[in-house]
Amino acid sequence: MHEIETTRLFLRRLQLTDDESLQHTIFGDPEVMRFGDGIQSIEWTRKWIRTRLEDDYPFHGYGPYAVVEKAGNNLLGYCGLFHFPDVNGKPEIEIGYRLARNAWGNGFATESARAVRDFAFCSLGIQRIIAIIDPSNIASIHVAEKIGMHYEQDVLFEGYSYPDHVYVVIRL
Repeated sequence: MHEIETTRLFLRRLQLTDDESLQHTIFGDPEVMRFGDGIQSIEWTRKWIRTRLEDDYPFHGYGPYAVVEKAGNNLLGYCGLFHFPDVNGKPEIEIGYRLARNAWGNGFATESARAVRDFAFCSLGIQRIIAIIDPSNIASIHVAEKIGMHYEQDVLFEGYSYPDHVYVVIRL
């Protein structure tokens, strides 16, 4: 079942069988993970998917969605919503996205992020969405701005030596 559909993409809930594809194209690629916690193992990827399936979807009613290109049915990465209990002292819902390098530069990140934003506002009734972005990640900042987000503040998470930027969009 596809939860969200755009002109070129299907966005569906993650599946355990997405592990190898996500590992190969996202979590195991040092360039894709450059602004994250670095490359991850297949075991880490499987645990990440299980957490989404067992915690995010059932407890929050949302999570990240597998981004699948309609032409060719290729899994391009993920885009979706994440619950953060404490961002500068308050709970927030973040939109996050990571796509395989071969999908970069085609507008897929913006298309999927816009669809997730609209789904969050219209179907889930969410009023505010943030994006937490490394200030050096210019491509991700451009995606956030294209979907109507603007810089709000910096946040420093425990264990990190530099602040990330927080971008926000509010349902009108």
